[in-house]
Amino acid sequence: MNSHRRRFVQGLGLGALSALTGCASPGEGPKVSAAPGATALPSYDAARPEAFWRAVRACYPLRTDPVYLNTGGLGPAPQAVLDRAVRTTNELQEHSETGHERLAAARAVAAEFLGAERDELCFVRNATEATSIVAAGLSLRAGDEVIFESHAHPGGSFPWLNQARLRGVVARVFEPAIESSEENLRRILALVTPRTRVIQVSHITCTTGLILPVAAIAAVARSRGIWFHVDGAQAIGMVPLNLAALECDSYAASGHKWLGAPHETGLLYLRRSRWNDVAPTGIGSYSAEVSWLPGDIDYAPGAWRHEYGTRNAATIEAVAEAMRFQRAIGTDRIAARGHEMASFLHDELSRLSGVTLLSPRDPALRGSMVTFQHPRANAARTFRFLLDQRGLRCRPVTEQGLQGVRVSTHVSNLPDECERVVAGVRDSLREL
Repeated sequence: MNSHRRRFVQGLGLGALSALTGCASPGEGPKVSAAPGATALPSYDAARPEAFWRAVRACYPLRTDPVYLNTGGLGPAPQAVLDRAVRTTNELQEHSETGHERLAAARAVAAEFLGAERDELCFVRNATEATSIVAAGLSLRAGDEVIFESHAHPGGSFPWLNQARLRGVVARVFEPAIESSEENLRRILALVTPRTRVIQVSHITCTTGLILPVAAIAAVARSRGIWFHVDGAQAIGMVPLNLAALECDSYAASGHKWLGAPHETGLLYLRRSRWNDVAPTGIGSYSAEVSWLPGDIDYAPGAWRHEYGTRNAATIEAVAEAMRFQRAIGTDRIAARGHEMASFLHDELSRLSGVTLLSPRDPALRGSMVTFQHPRANAARTFRFLLDQRGLRCRPVTEQGLQGVRVSTHVSNLPDECERVVAGVRDSLREL
């Protein structure tokens, strides 16, 4: 093993760290910390970083067999987040209350975490629902054009394709380039016409982990009066966000990926100046008021007008808990950790004869995901080999005929697991 790889996989034993943190060792099953909901972590020591990261890993009840490497699909939640959801559920059931009054505090946590105003945020079920609200609520007519990338997740493309069917909106698609941000901006501009009403991009693509130049696209869209929507499902929890600085019109996020919140959680951001441009297409109690029936509806003064009916306050409080957990670690530190492991994988896999890397070569253009192609096996065969024969849970990537396998690296992963991926792919080259 060379010195770079030796430094990469060095770490402390899990048993001692479990005692230090009060969290479970991976594979032991759930174990709560001494103070319910608290996240006890040692101080970060740059000279011995693996002590810290193994302590973080020990806060997840996630088992180690198989090794989970699909945070880009569904992210594991730390025990403190799960405890919060259960505790809030039980508290509310003691008096059979909704807990709607708790949402304001959770919204304040989310606003600080995302760099937004409280009233610019709406709690939704996932990024798909957030994008659907925008697509259905904008005043679009037949012939109006929407631009998005060909690697958009179904949750990012289907809402617009549905508007194509319902209202005659025209979808125009560009192939994302992994070579440069400038090329992606050029490809978008090449599709803009006087009928362009919306530009949407994935902040980070789900297929290859490509980071798109969202700030530059936002400036272009704003200068032309075009609505700019971002699918941030792969970004929230992977990289730090400041939505005010980004200056998009709307942003969709899922909580149940990199953020590590419970399943079926998400957020919609609507810039304050744009609230009235997205008509509520689903409405009920809490999203508006009517003084007397029949009467005019008075929408809630904020993006949360798109929240309606009874909400699950327990999962929303758990979203806030997930954000606190990441703050305790450090969002910059999280981004650097995931990127370091992904870069290690990218470098090592690129050395294997026959393997094709689909993720950007430039480290500045890729997030904490690496997608590769096997020279002889398709995505399904490579995926099954790694899972069934080597205990590695990745994700097949078949969108747009890519036939690759994606590996996600996050704080619930450790360097030795990345070593296992490299070894598993090397074995697949001999056995498939």
